[in-house]
Amino acid sequence: MVMNQLEFNLQEITNTIAYLEKIGCADEKLLIGLKQERDNLLRKLNVDF
Repeated sequence: MVMNQLEFNLQEITNTIAYLEKIGCADEKLLIGLKQERDNLLRKLNVDF
């Protein structure tokens, strides 16, 4: 169950980052925070990036 939740969160964060970059979000602090959270989830899932 936990793994599925981590994967779901990873997918949603990735989609959010892509959307914000597509619309030209100027809030770099938000984007950096989301990318750091995405990287943390990737580490928890043992995914090489």
